[in-house]
Amino acid sequence: MIDIAKIRREDIRWHLLQAINLSRPVGIYTEPLLVIVRSVYPDATHQEVRLNLDYLEEREMVRITKDAMDRWMVDLTRTGIDFVEYTIDAQPGVARPKITQV
Repeated sequence: MIDIAKIRREDIRWHLLQAINLSRPVGIYTEPLLVIVRSVYPDATHQEVRLNLDYLEEREMVRITKDAMDRWMVDLTRTGIDFVEYTIDAQPGVARPKITQV
């Protein structure tokens, strides 16, 4: 049986990592990340983005800085950069596409 919720979570995490990578070295707030995720999943919520960013922070792939208004600024850690750039092995929980070129 296909677990659609799991596929969605892992796919959203990959899209988040890709978008955060493009924002380097400045970082990015969650509001534009939501717009990016909604381009793939139109029903995505701000809470869903934050939950997945929290997961990525626990995996030490992103760093989250919260301001006084509870806005989240997100940037990649060294591990997140290496993961996005395919210099470390894929880890469970993120739907990183396989490289098919040799």
